[in-house]
Amino acid sequence: MEKKLSEMSLEELWQMFPIFLTGHKDCWEEWYNQEEAALEKILPKEKLVRISHIGSTSITGIWAKPIIDILVEVISDCVFEGIKEILQGNGYLLMSEKEGRMSFNKGYTEHGFAEKVYHLHLRYAGDNDELYFRDYLIEHPETAAEYERMKIRLWKKYEHDRDGYTNAKNSFVSQYTRLAKEIYRNLYR
Repeated sequence: MEKKLSEMSLEELWQMFPIFLTGHKDCWEEWYNQEEAALEKILPKEKLVRISHIGSTSITGIWAKPIIDILVEVISDCVFEGIKEILQGNGYLLMSEKEGRMSFNKGYTEHGFAEKVYHLHLRYAGDNDELYFRDYLIEHPETAAEYERMKIRLWKKYEHDRDGYTNAKNSFVSQYTRLAKEIYRNLYR
């Protein structure tokens, strides 16, 4: 009998869903737009501040995990529990939960990745450093290329260790996010 995803250990999940990078695909923007439209239909409009395409799939021309990262920002008095129930009722799996943040996945199946895979990050408005980092890489292709080279170097080393992969990129991401926030000053507040 196969285990359900919710019954698997982190190590089992990392084996089943390894880090995988691929060249940029034009369809990623379309996949994001479709999912954004679906989210706008199911999430309470009065609670939404912004839905954004983040992560490397939002940056044309660089290699990325073929997973569409979506940032959903809600108003500060929104109770996450209601949003959580809506998302879970529409195919999203809760992956992590801490004060003011929830992460969900969609497209992870007992048989591996589906064709379209999403990571949704639920946050309060203003908890959005990823937008600054994204915009900086879009406007600075040489930095985006440096980021891509680093990710490719880290790929095989951390193929079955998502936390290790993310942690190995943290210094780079933090450095350019700080710089972007100085340049763009409160653009996304």
